[in-house]
Amino acid sequence: MRRFTRALVTAALATTVVAGTAGWASGTAQQAVTGAPVGAEVWRRDGLPDPERTSPADVAAFFDGLSPARRQELVRAHPSVVGNLDGVPPRLRYQANARTLDGQFAGQQVLAADPRGRGQVALVYGDLTAAAHVAVVVPGSDIDAGNVRPLTDMAEALRRATHGRTAVIAWAGYTTPVGVGVDAASGDLAEAGAERLARLTDGLAATRAAGAAEPSLFCHSYGSVVCGLAAHQLKAKDLVVFGSPGMRAASVGALGTDARVWAAKDPTDWIDRIPNVRFAGLGHGADPTDPEFGARRVPADDARGHNGYFAPGTQSLRTFAAIAQGDVR
Repeated sequence: MRRFTRALVTAALATTVVAGTAGWASGTAQQAVTGAPVGAEVWRRDGLPDPERTSPADVAAFFDGLSPARRQELVRAHPSVVGNLDGVPPRLRYQANARTLDGQFAGQQVLAADPRGRGQVALVYGDLTAAAHVAVVVPGSDIDAGNVRPLTDMAEALRRATHGRTAVIAWAGYTTPVGVGVDAASGDLAEAGAERLARLTDGLAATRAAGAAEPSLFCHSYGSVVCGLAAHQLKAKDLVVFGSPGMRAASVGALGTDARVWAAKDPTDWIDRIPNVRFAGLGHGADPTDPEFGARRVPADDARGHNGYFAPGTQSLRTFAAIAQGDVR
C-alpha cells in the first residue's frame, strides 16, 4: 500500500512538471539536429575522413599531416564541413564559417555554424588554442542562432570576470527546447546535445597544447541536463550547473565523472518550484544543490531570477570566474 501511495504521489508530481503553474505546457515540440555536418556527402566522395566515424583526435591528426596549402583548399572546397568538424584547428574553422555565414556574426570567431532547424552556432571569445584556461557555457531553452544574445551575454560576462585570461565558448551547439513544454521536461533533446558536447570537449583536447587544462563547463537550466547526460564522456575539469531542473542522476557519483561538480541556485529562481522527480521519462531527478546530491555549492544569494547568475558583482559570477581559472580547490 505504501509503495502504491508513493507511485501516485510521483505521478501527481510528474503531472505538475508538465502542466503546473510554472508553465510547463507552453512549449512547442522540436526535432533534434544530429548527424554529420551539411556537405558531408561531397566531403566523403572526395575521399576525406568520415565526419561521423572519425574521432576528433583522428581529425586533428589528419589536419596536422596536411600542408598549409592543402588546408586552405579544404576550407574553400568544403567550408560547411571544415567549419563544424571537431578536431579541426580553430582558426581554420573560423575561416570556413566566415565563408558560409555571408556576413552573419561578422568579425566574430565562429567555431560552429549549422543552418539546419533553428540554427546552431558556437562563438569563441579569446584565443582558444593558447589560453591557459577555457570555459564553455551551455545554455537552456530558447537559445539558437537567431536568439543567441542571452548566451553571449553570459560568455562575455565570464570572460570579463576573468580579466580576459580565460577563453570562453558560447556553445549553442544543440537543439534546445522552445519554452517549457514537454521537450523541456524530457531528456530527448538533451541526449542528442550530450553527444555533440562530448565531441566538442574531445576536439578541444585534440587541438590544444599537450598538458593544457581541461575546460570548465557552465551549464544553465536545461543545459545542465545536457551536461549531466554527457558527464561520463566529457573531458572537463569542472561541471558547474545553475538554475538546474536536475541532471538525470541521483548524485555526483552517479554522473560517472572525475570532474568537480558545482551547483548554484538563487532563492528567487523559479526553477525551485519545479518538482525534482523522474516519471515515465519526464522530469530530471534530484536537485543538484541538495546537500545529499554531493555537489560543491556556489553562493548565489545575491543573484536574481533564473537568468541572473552572471550579473556583475554577484557572488555567483565571482565564484564562476575563480572556478574557470582554477583558483578554488
